Amino acid sequence: METQSFGRLRIRCNAPGFIPIENATVSISSPSDPTLTLERLTTDSSGLTEEIELPAPPISYSLEPSDVQPYSVYDLTISAPGHESAVYSNIEILPEIVSEQNAELNPVETDEVSEEVFVIEPHTLYADYPPKIPEDEIKPTGETGEIVLSRVVIPEFVIVHDGPPASNATNHYVRFRDYIKNVACSEIYATWPEASIYANILAILSFTLNRVYTEWYRNQGYNFTITSSTAYDHKWINGRNIFTNIGVLVDSVFTNYLSRPNVRQPILTQYCDGNRTQCPGWMTQWGSKSLGDQGYTAIQILRHYYGSSIYINTAPEVSGVPRSWPGQNLTTGSRGDSVRMIQEQLNRIAQVYSAIPKIAVDGIYGPKTAEAVRAFQRIFTLPVTGIVDLATWYKISNIYVGVTRIGV
Repeated sequence: METQSFGRLRIRCNAPGFIPIENATVSISSPSDPTLTLERLTTDSSGLTEEIELPAPPISYSLEPSDVQPYSVYDLTISAPGHESAVYSNIEILPEIVSEQNAELNPVETDEVSEEVFVIEPHTLYADYPPKIPEDEIKPTGETGEIVLSRVVIPEFVIVHDGPPASNATNHYVRFRDYIKNVACSEIYATWPEASIYANILAILSFTLNRVYTEWYRNQGYNFTITSSTAYDHKWINGRNIFTNIGVLVDSVFTNYLSRPNVRQPILTQYCDGNRTQCPGWMTQWGSKSLGDQGYTAIQILRHYYGSSIYINTAPEVSGVPRSWPGQNLTTGSRGDSVRMIQEQLNRIAQVYSAIPKIAVDGIYGPKTAEAVRAFQRIFTLPVTGIVDLATWYKISNIYVGVTRIGV
């Protein structure tokens, strides 16, 4: 067992509106023997379990194309008094990577028995999925009277059609950042170099924002933003776990997308795996991993595939938050309205997350404000710095909006 590889797992359990569920019970088992409970965990006041280690295959399996499954799979059963239960089958554990499973449990009447089941499909780099149907990377606009946005705005939600466009599949309302995290975790391995992961996240962001900006599916008469079909868009898997290093990176760059000179819309950055399928002129995922190994930066990887004219752009506006990022970090010594707003939001969040200390709302970023920020960052899987950077600003805004919308 000295050479056994392990991944780590933490479960987050909340009711709608990011309201944490304390004392939820989590049972972990192997699909090969679902009757044997490997671990039993309980959530704390923030709705979180402790992190535990689970066996996983050697890391080398996920660093080269292979027919061997490079991750282990486990089943979770989650229950809490007064809430529906949830079962997650085949959640993926990669070696040396922390994973988080989010379970949102709806309240139920005490005599109701309700259970939601999520079956996690295999990773796209391991299983066979339909290859992307090629499209033009820049969409013609203004010729047929279709709706096109005047500027790039990061949406609060996207509507994901869980199947090909014309299929009778379910539509899911998914927070934009959660959608990007889900797709990245479904389509690349979290064990790869950070530059490779970043390049792929940028491609996913830009592709998705092109669908949003051009109202691509709505202009064809559909009532959704994007699909979960790899033939048309990206693979989104309802209920899947998120690898935390991918999640942290998405939180820090989700306002970015890829542009070309004199083109307003985000570029539809298509790609393929580069192993089962080839796609000249597009990025390949395994190729991006190889370039990351060679020390290429994310933008160097992207220009290698999409050409030297491509560059990283930033959307200045994010929907669904009280105020967009002020453009500079808030840290000890900062003063002003932005500090005051963060203090007010943290205090409101602390009403349901008791591990966050209450602080004075005085517009002065002192040691107590920094400690409240660190407590927030620990709970919500951000680097614990005590500094409100872009990722922390938008995460605080996101949770604040969630807990205030339902009036708790």
